[in-house]
Amino acid sequence: MAEQLGNPRGRREAWRRTAHTLRRSPGLARLATVRFASQFGDGMFQAALGGAILFNPERETDPLAIAAGFAVLLLPYSVIGPYAGALLDRWDRRTVLLWANVLRGVLILVTAALLGSGAGEFPILLLALAAIGVSRFVLAGVSAALPRVVHKSWLVATNSVLTTTGSVVSALGATTSVAVVGVAGAGDRGSGIAVAAAAVGSVVAALAASRFHRRLLGPHADERADYGVVRAVASGLRNGAVAVWRSPGVTTAMIGIGTHRIVFGANTLIMVLVLRDTSRAGSLPGGLAGFGVAVGATAAGMLLAAISTPFTIPRIGRSRTITTALVLALVAQTTLVATLTQASLLWGALVLGFAGQSIKLSGDAAMQIDIKDDRRGQVFALQDTVFNVAFIASIAAAALVIAPDGRSLGLVLAGSALYALGLGAALLNARRGRP
Repeated sequence: MAEQLGNPRGRREAWRRTAHTLRRSPGLARLATVRFASQFGDGMFQAALGGAILFNPERETDPLAIAAGFAVLLLPYSVIGPYAGALLDRWDRRTVLLWANVLRGVLILVTAALLGSGAGEFPILLLALAAIGVSRFVLAGVSAALPRVVHKSWLVATNSVLTTTGSVVSALGATTSVAVVGVAGAGDRGSGIAVAAAAVGSVVAALAASRFHRRLLGPHADERADYGVVRAVASGLRNGAVAVWRSPGVTTAMIGIGTHRIVFGANTLIMVLVLRDTSRAGSLPGGLAGFGVAVGATAAGMLLAAISTPFTIPRIGRSRTITTALVLALVAQTTLVATLTQASLLWGALVLGFAGQSIKLSGDAAMQIDIKDDRRGQVFALQDTVFNVAFIASIAAAALVIAPDGRSLGLVLAGSALYALGLGAALLNARRGRP
């Protein structure tokens, strides 16, 4: 496969065969439908909620309140995710995907009702907390099930297409939500309508999941974890961490993912505050619309990563793809983001979206290839925990020191230093995997 990807004709053949695989695999098509419908609904839900909390003229929020909002949305799943991951390696993943989507749809509709009625932020964020937690559970289940419907030799290319297309679909959902809020109004009522519309994604995903046969997505009876449910839940995080450490390539991926999410969290807070600062004219529209443009730039970078990463990994390997992406992120953070203008932040979002997705795709490939099926759900849940905790902790720390208008050069340079440290750690860990 590496030789095929090394020349333009081989690359075209690889993509042709990948497209052929997608067309001929009903299981893959249905699993992709579950993922895309779920992520479209997630994009709508998070954008509408972001508009209600961050850019709603009826609700004023400071940096600490913004950090609290992100924490409520992501942190609880980071706490329960590893234990839920253990259940993905024991329970029928088809059943999990079906009922998780049903539960999420109900939570979204109740959140929309509270938001439209002008309820306080606490019950709204509490329900949003549960809905986003279930969404992350769905994505971990889809990733763990993918090797059941795709041949091992095509996991890298297929995962690249599905993961990044899903990110683009999520961005389209966010764009749709912004459009709905623009028509319905920026207040609680408009945001409530956009949140309610997000439940459509859960309905479509649940219907697609229901079409799988029992146990088709694993784990099979002879591959299920051989311990009780209570013990599985209690040992999920430890087992995932042990499996990661025993695979140096997966450890490198975790280092890269954690480093990028820490810096990306601080950059997200910077972007929100810069766009809220109406005292300075910029190249982007203010408020939620401007933030949607920034999300679109990040999604464009992810799309470029989806095109290039399947060709990069066979040529230089997964670990080197991750370290190269960290070098690119370090350069972008030090040059583009450090200027702290709207235009440079937009270009920075594009480049960092590319680098971050390259790291994520390389990590997903390592976890799907190097980790056994009876531990894969735990490792993916651990990845989601690193993904979310790093992001939340970064925003919380940044909120304590950031300037009110978001223009804090010291915070940006701290991000550059973190990229450098992550790069050094990844290089040292890569040596552990050599003979």
